[in-house]
Amino acid sequence: MSKRKVTVKSGKRKITEMDRKMAQFCIKCTVCRYARKKQQGAAFWFVKKIEGKLCPFCKAYERVYGRKAHQPLS
Repeated sequence: MSKRKVTVKSGKRKITEMDRKMAQFCIKCTVCRYARKKQQGAAFWFVKKIEGKLCPFCKAYERVYGRKAHQPLS
């Protein structure tokens, strides 16, 4: 039997400075900000269903802050 070293990749990615800058853009984004504040309506639905999967800024927000772009701050 041979002994092989097994490496397991972590599911988490290192957060880069670019991720932080992109997350800041998501914080200032009018649509995302409205969705976080109101938690209902067209903007909330759009960010939850569509933008969160397509927008690189929303994805960076999720990596940096550990929550979806449509979830409330508190």
